[in-house]
Amino acid sequence: MKFNINDYVSVLDDDLSGFVIAISGSGITIETTSGFEVIYDASELVKIDNNLLKSSSFKGQSLQKIISEKESKQKKSLTKFKTKSRLQPPMEVDLHIHQLVKSTKGMQNHDILNLQLDTAKKRLEFALSKRIQRIVFIHGVGSGVLKLELEYLLKRYDQLKFYAADYQKYGHGATEVYIFQQKRI
Repeated sequence: MKFNINDYVSVLDDDLSGFVIAISGSGITIETTSGFEVIYDASELVKIDNNLLKSSSFKGQSLQKIISEKESKQKKSLTKFKTKSRLQPPMEVDLHIHQLVKSTKGMQNHDILNLQLDTAKKRLEFALSKRIQRIVFIHGVGSGVLKLELEYLLKRYDQLKFYAADYQKYGHGATEVYIFQQKRI
């Protein structure tokens, strides 16, 4: 399905909908009805017919009128924020043990794994506190224990989404985390 800027879309496997604000390949950035920016693959979205929006009414006002009022108030301040966040590369955290310590002499596998997970948690907390939107954890392929433990750690946080990082840049050995930013009032 082909999407255009300002198309109203709904997410297939989630209770989210909003307007398309940016398109980059198959990555579609939408601004949800709550005002958050979220990136989805085109296969995860379905376009909602604009004629349905125009005919819908909400307490005597058309939904289209409410949306256009909201857009006109927010567009100017959001444009600067979008440009800045889109150009920023993700924060990269290499969890390979040789990147974290000089020597693993005397360390058991359990100790190494705990050090890697503690590093991941500290970097994630840092990113949350500094409002960094994207992080890539480079964990390598190996037997997959670190990747599974990292996913278990990330599932504890409500305000983020994680997925396999860019294959061309990292191969199978990295996980990208997208942190949903709360708007400041």
